[in-house]
Order: sequence, then C-alpha cells, then structure tokens
Amino acid sequence: MASKSPLLPSWSTYANYSSDNYGAHALRFDVGGNSFWFSYKTLVAFQCGYGPIVVHQNDWRQTTGKHLNCIDDGDKKSRLSAADFEAAFVKAFGRAIKEAA
Repeated sequence: MASKSPLLPSWSTYANYSSDNYGAHALRFDVGGNSFWFSYKTLVAFQCGYGPIVVHQNDWRQTTGKHLNCIDDGDKKSRLSAADFEAAFVKAFGRAIKEAA
C-alpha cells in the first residue's frame, strides 16, 4: 500500500491473483475519502465517501467481468449502464469522468 498522506492517494490491488503482473490490472485508489476501482486503465467502480459502491455493468470482456465480481461479489443487478454510471459520477463529484482523468 502506498502513502497514507491525505494529499496522496493510497492504492492496492482488489483481486486475489497469484501474479503481481496480473494484479496490477485490478487497482483501487483511495484519495480524499473516495475510492476508485480500475480494470486496466478504465474506471469501473467508485465510492464517494461512505456512500454505496457504484459499479459499471460489464461492457468489456471476461477479465473485466472477473474484476467487477471482485468489487461487488457478483451483484450484476446493481450494476449501471455506461450512461447511468457517468450520471452517478457527475452527481457524486460534480464533473464528468473524462474531465476528472
């Protein structure tokens, strides 16, 4: 885990993989009381403060699906479409995902 400084994000892998190389594609960043889960370089879930974890539906391949299952324990019914995920991000953070990158 990286620094616990409030100015720097901490990061960890969220999937239980035996290879560090593979686990590097399933990263969680925590900064300012918020959490962001990435599959490769794509934001696939976030949590604003103590709110619920918001998870994007699987619009990608099997590996990202496995990453999503690690985040939400396979709760596919709660996952959001791309448009709804973006809207939830804007509501939580006041800006679009692309602007935040």
